[in-house]
Amino acid sequence: MSDGELLDHDRLDEAPHPRATFHLIGHKAAEQTLLDAYRSGRMHHAWIIGGEEGIGKATLAYRLARFIFAHPEPAAPDVVEAKDLEVDPNVPAARRMAQQAHPDLFVLKRGLTKDGRSLMGEISVAEARRAVNFFSTTAGEGGWRITIVDTADDLNTNAANALLKVLEEPPPRSLFLILSSAPKRLLPTIRSRCRTLLLKPLSDEDVTGVLKNLPELAGDTDPDELSRIAGAAQGSVRRAAALLAEDSLALHDQIAALLNRLPDLDPSALHALAEKLAGREGTASFELFIGAIQDWLHERLTLGAARQDARLAAWATVWEKTGRAAREAEIYNLDRRPLVFAIFSDLAAAQRG
Repeated sequence: MSDGELLDHDRLDEAPHPRATFHLIGHKAAEQTLLDAYRSGRMHHAWIIGGEEGIGKATLAYRLARFIFAHPEPAAPDVVEAKDLEVDPNVPAARRMAQQAHPDLFVLKRGLTKDGRSLMGEISVAEARRAVNFFSTTAGEGGWRITIVDTADDLNTNAANALLKVLEEPPPRSLFLILSSAPKRLLPTIRSRCRTLLLKPLSDEDVTGVLKNLPELAGDTDPDELSRIAGAAQGSVRRAAALLAEDSLALHDQIAALLNRLPDLDPSALHALAEKLAGREGTASFELFIGAIQDWLHERLTLGAARQDARLAAWATVWEKTGRAAREAEIYNLDRRPLVFAIFSDLAAAQRG
C-alpha cells in the first residue's frame, strides 16, 4: 500500500478503498439513472454526484467507471440486458482499477505535501492541469477516458477554472465524475455544464449492515450499541466508523447536549469540549464535531424550508461559515479551540433569530 493510499481522505481504516469495493449499499435509483443514461448512447460527459460524506459517492463513481471500462459499447447486448452496474472483480478492467493501474482512469484529488507526511489542504491548479492533459492523450482501451474528481469541494478557484475548458469542449468518449458534499457551493460555471445526481443518506439498517460486514471496524461491538451508532451516524458509514472509536459516542452525546441547550450556552462545557478537539490527537474528534454541527444545521434547514422559518438565512450563513472555518483550520493548522466557541456563538445567534 502506498503512502498516498494510507493518507487517502476517502479511505476508512480496515475497510477496502472505494475502487476495490464491488458491492453497492443503497442508491439503487441513482445507479439505475446512470445505467439508463449510459446505454441510451447519449451519456452526458460530466456528472456531479452529490451527498453527505461517507454515504457511497466514490463507491458509485468507481462502480460506473468499472462498468464502462468492462463494457465500452453502450449498445452491446450485455449492457442492454444489465440490471445494475455490477462487474465481476476478476475481469481485467476491474483488476487494473483495483490495482490503480488502469491507463484510462485519472483520479483528481489532493496531493501530498512536500514531506509526504500529509495531504495538501486543497487540489492545486497543477493537479487540475494534469487532469486536463489526461484528456489530450489517446485512450488505451475501449476508447473511454474517465476522470473522478474526489472531491470538487477541495478544488481551489484556479483549479476549478482550469477544468472548465475540458468541461466546455469534452473530447469524444470522455467522462467526468465529480464528487461533492456541497454541490450548490461549486462554481456556477461548473454546475451548469454537469448533470447533478444527489445521493440520499443511507438508512440505519444499511449502515448497520455495512458495519457488520466489516468486522475489522465493528469488532465485537454489542448489537444494540451498533444500532445506536448507526442512528447517530445520520446515514454516513464514515461517521459510524468514527463513532466506533473509543469515547466517540460519548463525544457525540456531549455535542448533542450542547446543541439541545441552544440558544443558551454553557461556557464551562464548551471549554471542556474545545480542549478535547485541540491538537493533533483531536483531529478525528474535530471531524466528528463538524459533522454533528452540519447535521444539526441540515435538519433545521430542511424543516425550516417546509415551515418557512424566518431563521433560514441565518442557519444557512452559519453552515457556510462553519464549513469554511473548518477547512481553513485544516489548511493552516489553526488552533481549534477559539473556533468551537465561535461556532456555538453563531449557532446561538441564529437560533434566536
